[in-house]
Amino acid sequence: MKAFLENEGYAVMVFPDGSSIRQAFERQIPDLIILDIMMPGEDGLSVCSYIRSRSNVPIIIVSAKDTPLDHVAGITMGSDDYISKPFLPLELAARVKALFRRSEMSSREDAEAFFCGNMILRPASRNVCIGREILNVTPTEYEFLFYLIKRAGMAVSKKEILKEVWGYPDTSDSRMVDDLVKRLRKKLREAGSEACLETVWGYGYRLIGQERGKTEGGTV
Repeated sequence: MKAFLENEGYAVMVFPDGSSIRQAFERQIPDLIILDIMMPGEDGLSVCSYIRSRSNVPIIIVSAKDTPLDHVAGITMGSDDYISKPFLPLELAARVKALFRRSEMSSREDAEAFFCGNMILRPASRNVCIGREILNVTPTEYEFLFYLIKRAGMAVSKKEILKEVWGYPDTSDSRMVDDLVKRLRKKLREAGSEACLETVWGYGYRLIGQERGKTEGGTV
């Protein structure tokens, strides 16, 4: 895996266990982290939770565990993607490129801001603000809010969210969407957000609030 990613042009560092990963993370935050759940000592889920509590760096979990509950556990701990073993190196490279592409696509939309109530999303900086306070969100949480705020007031299905935010097929377990929404609702509520995620029963979700539209080049 290391050799393949290096051939794709990435600089890769490998660590034998969770403790080594923590130490390296404290020295320097990388552009992306790939974690295996089953490692010597501290498992990958615990390391993922530790990193996510301190940084929004993109995280991919790879694991031989392949039940829907395993996938949900990985997303719950803050990972942005979950790949089951065995997998082709090309698949991993595609997932890595997809995570980087999300950031690049959003950065092109500089000078734009999207509003929903007192929520402000700025693609140039990939910041989500409630009023003047920046909300701490993961890359996947950001992409989810970005997708919905551009469709504020519209019902969006779980299948569409899985496909457009995660890049997963329609057959994927939608519980990871529910779990992400649960986490975001807590963050939004605690931050005093006027925007909220409304459940559309049997279908999906919609972002609602006192919509103020979208501006270009403006300041708040």
